[in-house]
Amino acid sequence: MRYMLMIYADEAAMANVPTEATYQMSAAYDAYTEALKKSGTWLAGDRLRPSQATTLVRMTDDKTSVLDGPYADTKEQLAGFYMIEAEDADAAIAWAARCPAASTGTVEVRPIWEMADYLPKK
Repeated sequence: MRYMLMIYADEAAMANVPTEATYQMSAAYDAYTEALKKSGTWLAGDRLRPSQATTLVRMTDDKTSVLDGPYADTKEQLAGFYMIEAEDADAAIAWAARCPAASTGTVEVRPIWEMADYLPKK
């Protein structure tokens, strides 16, 4: 089953991290990503640009409404993600616990709702 590991971090706190700590954090993420890849679990993943680069799009009465970020009034913002293939939720949670973000922010584990699971059978 596929799972998204969504990484949430405090952007303001991250902006104040010293350069040496940033290099250490990058090395930890590189090692984690390599472990995912070696295990055959990794499907995709990337870091996201800060919430200031966010654009929200909504349709109301057939009109497009576009809002530029930042828009989140929360302490933590979505900072990146991994998509993994795991045997079950426990395995996905175990991988999330190994993610460097689990010790500094939050990692949300969410199963992918496969289209085949809800589309009518032909």
